[in-house]
Amino acid sequence: MTARNRRDLWEVVRLFLRLGFTAFGGPAAHIAMMHDEVVERRHWFSEQRFLDMVGATNLIPGPNSTEMAIHIGYDRAGWRGLIAAGLCFILPAVLIVGVLAWVYTRYGATPQGEALLYGVKPVIVVIVVQALWKLGRKAVKGWILAVLGMVVLVLYLLGVNELLLLFGSTLAYWSMRTLSRQRQAVLLLPPLAAAGELVRLVQPAPVRLDQLFLLFLKVGSVLYGGGYVLLAFLRNDLVVRLGWLTDQQLLDAIAVGQFTPGPLFTTATFVGYILAGVPGAALATLGIFLPSFVFVAALKPLVSRLRNSTWTAPLLDGVNVTALGLMAGVTWQLGRAALVDLSTWLLAAAAAVLLFRFRVNSVWLVLGGGLVGLALLALR
Repeated sequence: MTARNRRDLWEVVRLFLRLGFTAFGGPAAHIAMMHDEVVERRHWFSEQRFLDMVGATNLIPGPNSTEMAIHIGYDRAGWRGLIAAGLCFILPAVLIVGVLAWVYTRYGATPQGEALLYGVKPVIVVIVVQALWKLGRKAVKGWILAVLGMVVLVLYLLGVNELLLLFGSTLAYWSMRTLSRQRQAVLLLPPLAAAGELVRLVQPAPVRLDQLFLLFLKVGSVLYGGGYVLLAFLRNDLVVRLGWLTDQQLLDAIAVGQFTPGPLFTTATFVGYILAGVPGAALATLGIFLPSFVFVAALKPLVSRLRNSTWTAPLLDGVNVTALGLMAGVTWQLGRAALVDLSTWLLAAAAAVLLFRFRVNSVWLVLGGGLVGLALLALR
């Protein structure tokens, strides 16, 4: 390994280890923070390249922000960067969630994260808005794409399934662009393959580690969507079919994944620990995240080809705008939940000034927001 390769790898490790401890707020916020770090500050990627990576990761199952971290590491430092970025982004959350799972099994309750998130959420809203503004200027290449993004945003807020929006609007735009150029029959290559059951799970029985691993491997291999989709998947297997968890335990696991930094999929760590201690936590975590490494490794060589091909470039443009429309919808929902009183509005305004005017690093803004939130609630 050359000196430059070692430097690039070390930069990847430092960046994603820091983000792993500070990236609160879900995938949209995580991607916004990555954009701030790798496009605005470090200039590792152009806006277009980053957009194409966002769009491409939306086409594969799994946690999008984790896959973005893996993709960035792979582009920057090769296969070592792929592994390092993924592990550094995932492991801090795994350790935090593991400790909370230990507390939960000893005392029957999870520490409340509302005090921390009270100050973090307004800051996150501002960070995501900045990323949407910058990425949107690059992604919206005409009035058709602008209308497409607005339609996706409205339909998402009306409750239309995000997976249906992603693939439906992307293929509609692709068809409009390509069929207007050439009137001939074309073969549509589906962006995702059908995935069957990896293991047949039996009726309620003592927890088996092999079943636990395969169950979470299945989830990591086929799951699209956010926390509510993950909740539905896990409830069907763990509560209804197997009887390993109660509904309350599963809700507590999802809540812990939401108020800790890093990927929401670390819910698997919490569930695995409750069911089978440290071995269960390790295997559940490995199972749910392993497919992301495989998918990104297979996807990376295709991104440039998608952009350079006259047939597939419109597909990438469509998915980019659709992904931004979905991010805007999530941001609207997050803003309604975060900006609840004068204090949170003032905190958001201060964060906006610091970010847009003085370009303060988003990581420090998140940490500062958390501390302000804790201080404000302590004074009440």
